Amino acid sequence: MRAWVILFLAIASEVVGTVALKFAVEHVWIYGVAAFCFILAFVLLHRVMQEGVNVGVAYGLWASGGVISTALLSAALFGEPLGAVKLAGIALIMAGVFCVEMGAKPEEDQDHTVEVAPQ
Repeated sequence: MRAWVILFLAIASEVVGTVALKFAVEHVWIYGVAAFCFILAFVLLHRVMQEGVNVGVAYGLWASGGVISTALLSAALFGEPLGAVKLAGIALIMAGVFCVEMGAKPEEDQDHTVEVAPQ
């Protein structure tokens, strides 16, 4: 449970850093905030992996969570378009993360049985 909280904080830090870049265009000092957030995000991601989360799962969730959150937040804060194609992309990212997560489970945890109808 602790690893997932840290991962959430890593994603949030990366998203804040990315959104800060948009504000830094007008206020140069905000680049420092963005840099701090990005460094914090990587430190937290490193901590998630120390907690035992597979690198593929940790990085996949971090990157995709950041992309999805940034897209939604930029639409809300800056009025950036969130059309059908972008929403479809978000859905595909979510499906891909689900597949990666399911593939990361140990083989003994996965049920590969196939039920056959009686003949």
